[in-house]
Amino acid sequence: MKKIIFIIALLGLAGSLHAQQAKSGATLQRYLLRKIDAPLTHRNSVDLLLSGHDKFVDLFEAIRQAKHHIHLEYFNFRNDSIAGALFDLLAEKVKEGVEVRAMFDAFGNSSNNQPLEKEHIARVRARGIELVKFDPIKFPWLNHVMHRDHRKIVVIDGRIGYTGGMNIADYYIHGTPELGQWRDIHMRLEGDAVRYLQGIFLTMWNRETGQHIGGSAYFPDSTSNSKGGQGAPDEQDSQSIHDVLDGQATMPSLGVQAKLSDETHPFVGPTTAKGAESPTSRLGIAIVDRMPHESPADIRRVYAQAIEGAERSVRIINPYFAPTHKVRRALKRALKKGTQVEIMIPSVSDIPFTPEASFYIVHKLMKRGAKIYLFDGGFHHSKIMMVDSTYCTVGTANLNSRSLRYDYETNAFIFDPETTAELNAMYDRDILNSTEMTPEYWRQRSCWKKFIGWVGNLLTPFI
Repeated sequence: MKKIIFIIALLGLAGSLHAQQAKSGATLQRYLLRKIDAPLTHRNSVDLLLSGHDKFVDLFEAIRQAKHHIHLEYFNFRNDSIAGALFDLLAEKVKEGVEVRAMFDAFGNSSNNQPLEKEHIARVRARGIELVKFDPIKFPWLNHVMHRDHRKIVVIDGRIGYTGGMNIADYYIHGTPELGQWRDIHMRLEGDAVRYLQGIFLTMWNRETGQHIGGSAYFPDSTSNSKGGQGAPDEQDSQSIHDVLDGQATMPSLGVQAKLSDETHPFVGPTTAKGAESPTSRLGIAIVDRMPHESPADIRRVYAQAIEGAERSVRIINPYFAPTHKVRRALKRALKKGTQVEIMIPSVSDIPFTPEASFYIVHKLMKRGAKIYLFDGGFHHSKIMMVDSTYCTVGTANLNSRSLRYDYETNAFIFDPETTAELNAMYDRDILNSTEMTPEYWRQRSCWKKFIGWVGNLLTPFI
């Protein structure tokens, strides 16, 4: 009997130590976030939107309820049915007196297979929507290749925010003939974290337009919080966001209508958007933003720390997996200390050459003990990571040099086991629709594809 009691006590102690280890990893991550001026906010709620259909239904419904302003920042607005319905809805909100500001990346638009042309942009602006092109590409165009705005941010009335991997395009719902289903993840935020998304948007908007938009109208209840109201009362604000909050930012300048009805489009249905009241959850969220000349290393540092600090497991889904040296080193160290590392990448891609480079890199990690899954159910464009079943990240950053060294990106780090569990459940479902990379699988790849992957690996600092 004494032996049984001793064994039970030992198991209980082991479980307690295990929980303490997981907690210590998350605590270390919170410390790093504070260190890079991305403090944890606490009064938040999150709704994961695990498909294009869910994202656009939720977004359109929230826009219909907007009272003061709607802010949108995307890499591109594809000139298709979704963008058409969105601009129609935004034009209706302008008629109601709502301010609408939208920004898209010039390179992102030009690389789109259905870009917004000059006449489309002129028609949108004629309807009262402020539509701005970030860093227009002019001769010599090579000067504009670097530092593109790859963010996907929406803020409505300063209270509801969206971010994640999806641009505005109908293929997030219908897929494409070449790639099949287009999988991606977005999320809806309410609470103090939205203030950071608003600050990010207005900082970029004011720089690009020379305007000075800011103040309490865009940050509701800001007087009840600290230093301009950004985040929880005990958090520290970054100066650029603080300036925008006070409306005193002095940043330099850089440079056919259709009636909406339930019948005309599936994403303009009844107004059932959530969040009329402030969320009461204590869910912790930190918004980590990458600005090329101001916080160039933040996202890759946080990713690397999260991976290296994991006690039990790291699970990653990323479409263009060609990580920087810092992230690769963190993965190798995690594997060396026994952390279970799982990486899922799509077996097909919308960008030629990238899959071979990704396959080469994950094969090296597989040989060190990582589990590699090749998603066969279409193109998985999600950018997520789950750590120790304790916290996760959802955002815009790919794990490649383009995102981690050059572009403007935004990721939310969510310290919530329930949200993390929801993403892990999705991951488990997607494993059933994937092929695990094994030594046998690798031997069956052609020598030519292996060679292209080797070349691609050499070029990862630039792709």
